[in-house]
Amino acid sequence: MKILSRGSTKVLAIASVVALLAGCQTTPPPSTSSPAKQEPAKQEPAKQEPAANTGGNAMETPRNETLYITGLQWGAPTNFNLISGNPGFPINYGNSRELIYETLFMINQLDGKLEPLLGTKYAWTDNMTLRIELNKDAKWSDGKPFTADDVVYTYKLAQKYEINWSSYWTYIEDVVADGANAVNIKLNKSNPNKLTVLESIELIPMLPKHIWEELEKKANNDLATIRKEIHANPVGTGPYKMYFYNDQKITVIRDDNYWGKSLFGKLPAPKYITHVVYKDNAAGDLAFKNGQADVSQQFTPQVWNMWKNGAPIKTYLKEAPYYVPGSMPSIFFNLSKKGLDNADVRRAIAMAIDYKKISDLAMSGYSAAMQPSLTLNTPAESKYVDQDAIKSLQWTTDVAAANALLDKIGAKKGSDGIRVLNGTRLGPWEIECPYGWSDWNAALEIVAQSAKAIGVEIRTKFPEAPVWTNDLQTGKFDIIMNTPAGSVSPSQPWSRARAIMYSKGVPAIGEMAFWNWGRYKNERADQIIDQIPTVSDEAELKALYTELTKMWLTDIPSIPLMYRPWVFHTVNETVWKGFPVEGDGSNIPPQIAMDGAGVKALYQIHN
Repeated sequence: MKILSRGSTKVLAIASVVALLAGCQTTPPPSTSSPAKQEPAKQEPAKQEPAANTGGNAMETPRNETLYITGLQWGAPTNFNLISGNPGFPINYGNSRELIYETLFMINQLDGKLEPLLGTKYAWTDNMTLRIELNKDAKWSDGKPFTADDVVYTYKLAQKYEINWSSYWTYIEDVVADGANAVNIKLNKSNPNKLTVLESIELIPMLPKHIWEELEKKANNDLATIRKEIHANPVGTGPYKMYFYNDQKITVIRDDNYWGKSLFGKLPAPKYITHVVYKDNAAGDLAFKNGQADVSQQFTPQVWNMWKNGAPIKTYLKEAPYYVPGSMPSIFFNLSKKGLDNADVRRAIAMAIDYKKISDLAMSGYSAAMQPSLTLNTPAESKYVDQDAIKSLQWTTDVAAANALLDKIGAKKGSDGIRVLNGTRLGPWEIECPYGWSDWNAALEIVAQSAKAIGVEIRTKFPEAPVWTNDLQTGKFDIIMNTPAGSVSPSQPWSRARAIMYSKGVPAIGEMAFWNWGRYKNERADQIIDQIPTVSDEAELKALYTELTKMWLTDIPSIPLMYRPWVFHTVNETVWKGFPVEGDGSNIPPQIAMDGAGVKALYQIHN
């Protein structure tokens, strides 16, 4: 099975809190399911520049000048239109991709900080206004200057039309230019949220007003028509431009007039970046292993086997879990179900689950030991919670203790070995995720097996993805798996807590809910979740997150099953050397040399 990258489909592209807050769809994580079928491209290749040493064949580029990547494009590209829903590589919304379009700031997965790009600095001039200063050197690839008008236009395009980043206008009152090289983002007085606005400045790709205004005019301001635009030669501020594409490959070429030379001190090392369209993971893995690809963003089982024979293949972490965690795929309980409405029953299930087995079998060992919390166990997130204060509430795999807890609350085993509590049999309950998402399928089989050891009957259910989505949103489930706000952003861990625990705006079971799928209700949790985005004091934030995490650990509306990386950053240094690794002192994150601050790797690698 192929693994879906977060940018592979429209559903997966909006990987952050944006989707949850937009109220229009859920956001499944990467999985080993097959990508949505794509129709073959019918358009002509993008306008080409002459390629060096290729005999005039635009399909060929010198190997020592070309960086090859796998795992981001499954199927022939149909367009390169950012708002189309499924643009071809490298156009992307949701991963802070910086190759053609750039964001104002770059997110660094390692420390959660925002680093300058099109924006030089940002500051809250008051509690309701974020002022951003822009880089005066920045230019579009057609030579025109990048200005505050472009920033205002990009934000307001999503106010005018329902597109990927429209949900930010829930929290924004206005975006206005402050001269040519600064903008002010003003918060919505009735619904201010500093966290989501900070997220927007690292997530929204800036668009050239002078190009997109013409697209709007051509389409008579009709969104459906705009989305049909192939946009084969997008004009961006980034270091690369479109070079060639067909059904088999997509190649971008370095813009040697890139304005960022003033920021980075030089141009990126690769002249070309190419994504070959492989038919499946196996084909991509083979090419990667043989040195035909340099960076792989696809799930490779037992990656350590690739370097057993001395192949120069590396992951960011030298030892297991090999990849830096970026999300927590979890199971959610329908809290209206008899038996599952008991927090002790949920805790017993949590204690029975064999998390190491899930990591080893479902995730090929890529998930570190589970330390249940609303935060990832990373420096960027764990700093928000007093770790000593939550230790007594955290659970580990302990079947004996789980059985003892069920005994204590009077859940007695029947003749069939299944417990009964206050007249309610503890099962059978169905546990659900989409068919074909093999890592999740395997994880839920392990949950079901683990539950049996404590006298709880859980049966797996693997419907097609649309059925799962409907079940998730309408609450038509017993136990269901999903990723709560799986992204790396300034809004974490708030976004994750909101997705799990926030009850405001969540309708009754039977109606569509886009967060808090189990319908958890806690008035104090709602108060904290409302308060956190308004707080700047670090000590106060830590106290609030710690209190919220204690509630979650006590009530257990969800159970994280694994840690997943934001991207699977695996590199082959046969051709290109010097990719970032843990401990190299570079602070360049493993974001596949093109997402957020990961793009800085392009300036460090060499032949």
